[in-house]
Amino acid sequence: DRRRGGARCLNPWTQAMTTLDTPVAGDVLPPFATIAERVHEHALRDPRHPALADDTRAIDYATLDAWMDRIAAALQRDGLRRGEAVAICAGTSVAYAAVFLGALRAGAAVAPIAPSVTRTQFGAMLRDAGARLCFVDAAAVELLPQGPDAPRCVRFDDLAPGVAFDDWLAPPGAQPQPVVIGPAEPFNIIYSSGTTGTPKGIVQPHGMRWAHVLRGASYGYGPGTTTLLATPLYSNTTLVVFFPTLAYGGAVRLMAKFDARRYLEIAQALRVTHTMLVPVQYQRLMALPDFDAFDLRSFQAKFCTSAPFPAALKADVLKRWPGGLIEFYGLTEGGGTCILEAHAHPDKLHTVGRPAQGSDIRLIDEHGRELTIAAVAAGVAGEVVGASPGMMTGYHGRPELTREAEWFDAMGKRFIRTGDIGRFDADGFLILFDRRKDMVISGGFNIYPSDLEAELRRHPAVEDAAVVGVPSAQWGETPVAFVVRRAGHHDEPEALRAWLNGRVGKTQRLSALHLIDELPRSAIGKVLKRELRD
Repeated sequence: DRRRGGARCLNPWTQAMTTLDTPVAGDVLPPFATIAERVHEHALRDPRHPALADDTRAIDYATLDAWMDRIAAALQRDGLRRGEAVAICAGTSVAYAAVFLGALRAGAAVAPIAPSVTRTQFGAMLRDAGARLCFVDAAAVELLPQGPDAPRCVRFDDLAPGVAFDDWLAPPGAQPQPVVIGPAEPFNIIYSSGTTGTPKGIVQPHGMRWAHVLRGASYGYGPGTTTLLATPLYSNTTLVVFFPTLAYGGAVRLMAKFDARRYLEIAQALRVTHTMLVPVQYQRLMALPDFDAFDLRSFQAKFCTSAPFPAALKADVLKRWPGGLIEFYGLTEGGGTCILEAHAHPDKLHTVGRPAQGSDIRLIDEHGRELTIAAVAAGVAGEVVGASPGMMTGYHGRPELTREAEWFDAMGKRFIRTGDIGRFDADGFLILFDRRKDMVISGGFNIYPSDLEAELRRHPAVEDAAVVGVPSAQWGETPVAFVVRRAGHHDEPEALRAWLNGRVGKTQRLSALHLIDELPRSAIGKVLKRELRD
C-alpha cells in the first residue's frame, strides 16, 4: 500500500506492525465527527481492510459499512425516530457490533443490556430506555417478558423469539435517510447495575465518545491496529477501546467468552497490538504456567480499567508482557479521568496516575466542601470529583439521581462525584483508598477495606480476598473478610484471621474470616460486595 508507505500482507489480520502503528499521514481528526461517519470513510479508503471478527465470522470495512446502512434503513423503515432507544441483549458477536453501529447511523441511542440481569431488571431497563425494539439471542430468552409487555424482538440465532435478523434487514443496497447528529445528542444508555440494585441508565452523548477517540491518538491506533477484546460489548470498559479502534481504521477481534489460554493463542496468531482487560483477567493470564511461551512482542498498548489493579500484578505484567500498560481511572458517568502509563512510571504502580489532559480532578470533604490547595498538597484525603469534555448528560429519566451525582464548584462548574476516597502524592499522582460506600466506620474509626485486602494477599495461602463491613451492635460496623485460598494450601480461617489481625491496627482487626471458592464478580471483573454482605 503505497499511500501508507508499507507493504500489504495477503492476510491483514497478521500484518506486521512496522509501518502502521500510527494514524495515516493526513488523517487528522476533526473537532467532532460521528464514529459511523469514520467507518464510512474507512470503507471508501480501504474497503477490503478487516474490520470485525468473532469465532465464526470476519467482515471487512466495505461489508460493515453496507451492513450498517441496511440496519439503519430497516430501523427507519420501522419508524425509529432520532434519539429513540434501541436495546440489545445478547452475547458478543460481529452481528451485535454491527447493530450497535448501524443504530448509531440511524440516529438511535443504543441501550446495551447485560444478559446476566434478572427478568424484573430487564423489564425495568427496557421501560426506562423506552426501547420498542430489542435485538436478542439465546442468552436473553429467560429474561423476555410474555404477553402485552413483551418487546418486539429481532433474533440473532434460532433459539430466541422474534423475527430472524436476516429477514428483518433492509435489502442489499438499501440506503438510510441521512441524519445530522451533534455532540450533545445521546449515543448510548449504559445501565450501571449489572446484577443487583435498581438500574440507572447513564446517557452518554456522542461528544463523550468522540472525546475517547481523540484521546486514542496518544496510543498508536491506526489502520495497522489489531485489537483483541474479551469483555462484553454491553460494558463501557469494552467500548472505550472498541470505538477508537474502528474510528482509526483498525481491526477488532471479539471473544464471546474469556478463556486465558485461548486469548493468548489468538493474540499470538493475529499479532495483536491493543487490548483491554480487567484486573482479574490479567491475573488469570499471568498465572498460566506457560504464559511466557507465547510470543506477545506485537503488543503496543494494553489497557485496564473497571476495578482495582494491584500494584504487584501491574509489576508482573510490565516484567513479562511486552508493550505499554495503561490504566484508566474514571466512571462510566464520565467526568475526570486519571491515566497511569505504568511502563513510564514503574515507581507509581500503587497509584491510578495523574489527571488526563482536559480533566479537572478535585477533592471534597464529607460535607461537600472543596479541600484547600494546602490540604491537597499535604496529602489530605477526600472524595474524588472530576470534570472533563467527556461527561454523561445524566441518568435517563432520573433527575434526582443526576443531581446527587453532581457537584458544582464556587464558579458553578459541573463535576461528577465518584464516591471514591483518595489523595494526591507530591508528584500529582492520585492514590485511591476505597469507595466511600465501602468504607467501614467501626467505633468511629474509618477503615478502608482495600488496605486489609492488600495485606491479606501478602499471605502465601491467599489467592484473592475481599473485605466488607457488616452491622455490629458493639461497634456500629465491623470488617469481615472473604478469602480464596491458593491451590495446595490448607490454612484454616482462624489462622488466617489471627495472622492478619497481628499485622494491622487494633481498630482494623477482622471480626470474622470466611473461606470461599470464588469471589462473586460481574462480567467485567468487579467484586460484587453487596452479595458478600448479604
